[in-house]
Amino acid sequence: MARRTDPFAVEITPELIVRAYRAGIFPMAEDAADDDLFWVSPEMRGIIPLDGFHASKSLRKAMRKSGWTIRVDSDWDGVVEGCASVGADRHTTWINGTIRAVYGELFRRGIAHTVEVWDETELVGGLYGLAIGAAFFGESMFHRRTDASKMAMAHLVDRLNAGGFELLDTQFLTDHLASLGGIEIPRADYEDRLGRALLRQGDWTAWDKAQ
Repeated sequence: MARRTDPFAVEITPELIVRAYRAGIFPMAEDAADDDLFWVSPEMRGIIPLDGFHASKSLRKAMRKSGWTIRVDSDWDGVVEGCASVGADRHTTWINGTIRAVYGELFRRGIAHTVEVWDETELVGGLYGLAIGAAFFGESMFHRRTDASKMAMAHLVDRLNAGGFELLDTQFLTDHLASLGGIEIPRADYEDRLGRALLRQGDWTAWDKAQ
């Protein structure tokens, strides 16, 4: 069960958001129409161990044959819009105007990042999150084609490993994330891992330098 506080009574700034993540908490909104945010600190935290990502044979085959390309940090607005879209597998969204504005500023500062899956000129899937220290805090993901979000996650894990990251936080554990190797750990265990990850600095661009 998540631990929540009252809605924020202070101005929501990029600096406040970063401090929150470093403390092991993150903001959410009830829905897109509600401008208020609240803190969340799950008793059981979802993570994907960076040495435990599971890509099935069918996914690896699909990745090889798709012809899709991976880009990073090229279409922030497109990824956020994809993550916020209501569809068959998502009946509401917690990405409200406040989150769009503040996380957009974090993107401009090089703290928030996207992984995007493109079919030529069409954005077919992706994810976004924050890189702080050697921790990556996954926020949301979407797909418009089968396996597109899984392909984005596979690239994210490769990129984080290349950059010396130590923690991939998924906030909660869904069936989708569990199929990729996601697990749940108690809050105290998470905070220990987070503390260690924040002592180091991951390199988001190391993957690009190695290509």
